[in-house]
Amino acid sequence: MTKRSWLILSVVWLIVQACATQDAAITSDSAARPTQPFTVVETTIAKVHTAMRNHQLSCEVLVDKYLDRIRHFDQATRLNAIIMVNPNAVTRAQALDTEFKQTHHLRPLHCVPVILKDNFDTVDMPTEGGSIALKGSIPPDDAHVVTALRQAGAIILAKSNMAEWAFSPYATISSTHGETRNAYDLSRVPAGSSGGTASAVAANFGLVGLGTDTGNSIRGPSAHLALVGIRSTIGVVSRDGIIPLLYNRDVAGPMTRTVEDAARVLNVIAGPDPKDKASERAKDHIVGNYLDYLDRDGLRGARIGVLRALSDTQTTDFEIADLFTQAINDIKKLGAEVVDPFDIENLDELTQATGFCSRFRHDVNLYFASLGEQAPVKQLQEVIDNGLFHQSSEGAFKWAMSVSVPPEQQEIPCVDVDGDPRRKALRDAVVDAMDKHRVDALIYPTWNNPPRPIGDMESPHGNNSPIISPHADQPAITVPMGFTSNQLPTGLQILGRPFSEAMLLKFAYAYEQATLHRKPPASFP
Repeated sequence: MTKRSWLILSVVWLIVQACATQDAAITSDSAARPTQPFTVVETTIAKVHTAMRNHQLSCEVLVDKYLDRIRHFDQATRLNAIIMVNPNAVTRAQALDTEFKQTHHLRPLHCVPVILKDNFDTVDMPTEGGSIALKGSIPPDDAHVVTALRQAGAIILAKSNMAEWAFSPYATISSTHGETRNAYDLSRVPAGSSGGTASAVAANFGLVGLGTDTGNSIRGPSAHLALVGIRSTIGVVSRDGIIPLLYNRDVAGPMTRTVEDAARVLNVIAGPDPKDKASERAKDHIVGNYLDYLDRDGLRGARIGVLRALSDTQTTDFEIADLFTQAINDIKKLGAEVVDPFDIENLDELTQATGFCSRFRHDVNLYFASLGEQAPVKQLQEVIDNGLFHQSSEGAFKWAMSVSVPPEQQEIPCVDVDGDPRRKALRDAVVDAMDKHRVDALIYPTWNNPPRPIGDMESPHGNNSPIISPHADQPAITVPMGFTSNQLPTGLQILGRPFSEAMLLKFAYAYEQATLHRKPPASFP
């Protein structure tokens, strides 16, 4: 071997040794710093799907993580948000894992664990509506939206507690499972009637949730739990297979921790359904992909009206008033033109005239009939005769049983907006005022007061959700607006014209991304 060859081999040997030493150091360092396990706390659908595509997370592991949180926290803290875990959840997760391995394709809600309010029909779990009268009732088929969720790859993880028959907007108490508490302060209410879904999603017991809203029950609990909640225009989401409260005002919708996740869920559950006649009117207004409207710059150039008639009351909490003022300033900074105040002529008279006319007796008897021969009860009268209700529902039952005339035969028909002159007058007044002032949407606090203490039914509540949206059939979305000094959540509500869900999501997303008010409750780490 020549001297030159020997030198070349020596240099190569030294380089190889150096690389080996470096590789060993890297390997040792990697072993010392293992990859962080996936955390479900405050995660999103997009993050879950990214982790699955990168083979960092399986569906079965994700479901197990949520089930562990439910077992560890729900009853131990007395939150009492979950009433039943789906016994098929893990099996479903395993099947979805197998599907992904075979197809390398994720469905829109592939392996998204959903917390479902107890008034959505499910063939694999009881649907009780918070009532002991329906204890153990298994419906013959899924609700339309439950079918849509399953087809999109979602997992119905658990059913959540609700106010009995969805009667109460203020508290969530069922005659089957008792009272649900607020995840941010266990001494306070989560509002109603979808309080179980709200507290469960806020405490990260599931990835997303579904609730129903007759006057307040998606938006109210969402605001009390720092969530995003959407009440869409009637017909955008089918009501088939959902235990009714007032069918001419009932809406189902997402309750999520982010606007983006709300849009993803709405993409799946929005759509026509032959079993819901209202969906025929709505089918031409449904957007193909609500995600396309999510824009951080979405408020630039918008005209937003400040509805002081709702926000400025004698009982409005001063901290919530301050947070609302900050929200208005934030919206201005995001490039919106703010019309403040925005006035609607004769608003007080119009809203007082609308009223929640009673048709519960009629609607729920139709639901009992849909259960077939296996229905635990056939008529609402049986519930009354046998005392199958919580004492807090006594007043609501008196109201419900006082009306036996079918809705369309009542003196002022208890039907949809176009068939009810009172509701139509309110909608026309709101939309005409918006048109006159070229306003895209209206804003106000979802609640003017923070969540009440458990058992307090006397303090001001400041619930603004029932005043316009359910009567006028206008969509509205609530998004976190910040926290009071004692860390209680507040919500900003954005109201639009009928079928303006896409625009509301755009505005809410821009506000959410600029402020990032959402944070998890400290008691559920």
